[in-house]
Amino acid sequence: QVQLVESGGGLVQAGGSLRLSCAASGSILSFHRMGWYRQAPGKQRELVAAVASSGTTISADSVKGRFTISRDNAKNAVYLQIHSLKPEDTAVYYCNLWSERSGANYWGQGTQVTVSS
Repeated sequence: QVQLVESGGGLVQAGGSLRLSCAASGSILSFHRMGWYRQAPGKQRELVAAVASSGTTISADSVKGRFTISRDNAKNAVYLQIHSLKPEDTAVYYCNLWSERSGANYWGQGTQVTVSS
């Protein structure tokens, strides 16, 4: 019953910035983690950053210092502010919601981020 919709992706030059947004709708329960994953061509999907219901955040080493995740619980939304983009950041970015109670996972359709050199 949960739907996630991402926005904010696009084509940018290396060193540029983007802000990704994800809004969740449907039967949203308490105690869930929201975050971002990404998948580049030929690679596995990997966790970029996430925020637990407690407020605890995690992020991949490759993005620390450049990516900032934030969450608006009132809006059931999560954001990813990206600075100093690199070509290696090129991927489809997926919003994810994981229930800390049931373990259920929900995914957005993905938004493409392409970084040119």
